Amino acid sequence: MTTKTNPGNFFEDFRLEQEIRHATPRTVSAGDAALYTALYGSRFAVQSADSFARQLGLPAAPLDDLLAFHIVFGKTVPDVSLNAVANLGYAECRWLRPVYPGDSLHSVSRVIGLKENSNRKTGVVYVRSTGYRGSEAVLDYVRWVMVKKRDESAAIRQEHVPQLAGRVAPEQLQVPAGLDFAHYDWGLAGSPHAWEDYAAGEKIDHVDGMTIEEAEHMLATRLYQNTAKVHFDQFRQGREKLGRRLIYGGHIISLARALSFNGLANAAFIAAINGGRHVNPTLAGHTVYAWSEVLEKAELPGRKDVGALRLRTLALKDQPAAGFPDKDAAGKYPDCVVLDLDYWVLMPRQS
Repeated sequence: MTTKTNPGNFFEDFRLEQEIRHATPRTVSAGDAALYTALYGSRFAVQSADSFARQLGLPAAPLDDLLAFHIVFGKTVPDVSLNAVANLGYAECRWLRPVYPGDSLHSVSRVIGLKENSNRKTGVVYVRSTGYRGSEAVLDYVRWVMVKKRDESAAIRQEHVPQLAGRVAPEQLQVPAGLDFAHYDWGLAGSPHAWEDYAAGEKIDHVDGMTIEEAEHMLATRLYQNTAKVHFDQFRQGREKLGRRLIYGGHIISLARALSFNGLANAAFIAAINGGRHVNPTLAGHTVYAWSEVLEKAELPGRKDVGALRLRTLALKDQPAAGFPDKDAAGKYPDCVVLDLDYWVLMPRQS
């Protein structure tokens, strides 16, 4: 008897420099964008209206940057993290080109690091994944994920932990082709605050909260064709420590981004993710809040219409953000913190 089903890769199946060409290519549509809006309520103007985007020199409203990220990410899951315990972090993530309805995306990953855990039951796999539209790269990022071993006694032939940049340099940030913020409509965008109005060290409470429903997080994860078992299979998860389906970490990133509109409405594009950690698990029924800190401001070479803000956004569960909950002097996070994300956004300038 033969088996034709795919059990997914376990930690000992990966090899350094292994290249994985992922199934399945995906043509994205306006329907995907509409469903994404229904799930998160994002209100950023450039991604909401063709008319607004065309006024800035773009051919149409691009897909939300995180929707593109999740679709590219979702392609990698059956090969990289089907047997994951947890997705641990991100680095060196850059959006290279906007994605528009009608574009077809596919993903390719390369294994750049392997490190077995001391319990010998799991190991950490580092991959650099790239999303393509035809032959054009639209997104490139590194992530690391803890994956179960099939056989605890299996020997790992070669291990390596890659050295990753602490941040994407401002000169590496890509401004979408054709974009010109000279005719930006501040009223329609929803806020008068430009790049000049923010200062390093400033903290912003995004005020609003959003409660996660069980059906919503599973619907979102299916939208991205992410097949990780921990998000769907209550029969299996009921036998694990938490006893519940875990919410896809990207779902929390998108919620935090949508909530950040209140205070950062003109952060029109995410240009890069410098680093990110899923600090504590989130389950259905939790209410997510968020706050952000401005870490750095940067001018972009040859551009007077747009600048970059480096932000650190923390997402919280069942804890309003007014007190800006954060890790202590020893680096320990309170239980309410579920996400710590360091990223660059592009914002129009007034001068």
